[in-house]
Amino acid sequence: MLMIIDAHQHFWKLDLPFDYAWLNQPQHEPICRSFLPETLLPHLKNTGVERTVFVQTQHNLEENRWALGLTEEHDFIVGVVGWVDLASPQCESQLEEFRDHPQFVGVRHVTQDEPDENFIVRADVIRGLKVLEKHQVPFDLLFYVQHLRHAPTLARELPSLPMVIDHLSKPRIRAGEIDQWRKEIQGAAACDNISCKLSGMVTEADWTSWKPADLKPYVETVLEAFGPERCMFGSDWPVCELAGTYEEVHEALRTCLGELSEGEERQIFGETAVRFYKLPVTAE
Repeated sequence: MLMIIDAHQHFWKLDLPFDYAWLNQPQHEPICRSFLPETLLPHLKNTGVERTVFVQTQHNLEENRWALGLTEEHDFIVGVVGWVDLASPQCESQLEEFRDHPQFVGVRHVTQDEPDENFIVRADVIRGLKVLEKHQVPFDLLFYVQHLRHAPTLARELPSLPMVIDHLSKPRIRAGEIDQWRKEIQGAAACDNISCKLSGMVTEADWTSWKPADLKPYVETVLEAFGPERCMFGSDWPVCELAGTYEEVHEALRTCLGELSEGEERQIFGETAVRFYKLPVTAE
């Protein structure tokens, strides 16, 4: 029996002392409220998703602690992709607090929001990434398309660091732009230690009128470039609620993928995430 794992979702609680300023942007008004495990559970039951991976939204250590606390209360949350300050000399000591927790499975930095497009290849940040590599803590690449050019450099500098591209690096699906993105994503896929999440697509499409057919060329490109063994399903809930329900996102991906072998389905909807993040579960 296939265990379906959602490799990318978030929680937030607005009365916590975190920086949720981005939720105050007018376009985010529909999701400017708390989203907690009990909010997600009905959607998991509707889709047959059994386990999830929480991904950070904050550049602070306290969110790591909060999210790891949620894993103790809700056994469906099997992983936390948290944050440490990659540019800080204290990066390794910060990581020390979390890395032995069985549910602390990775690190992410919101690279897309850095004013410096070369942030991720700065010497101080590479030093921090080498700390992750040393301890074999996977890293999520939250990129826009223009950041993908750094993927080969990262793979060369960090050959044994598992990395995964979130949200296909946010191609401009609404505008139908695909050629440059395809070239860049194929370049990233040529790096054996880089994987890709099939996530975050509906919010890059037209929020009110997208169809699975709009997403399909991007899904097919990623699947061909990375293979199912380096692709994993992620809902990007509750951000996806800006453009579609959890159920619609899940069904759209299945529609785009078409007929898969049992082995391919097992990898995309569970086994790749288990292997990549070393999740404390068996995907069966």
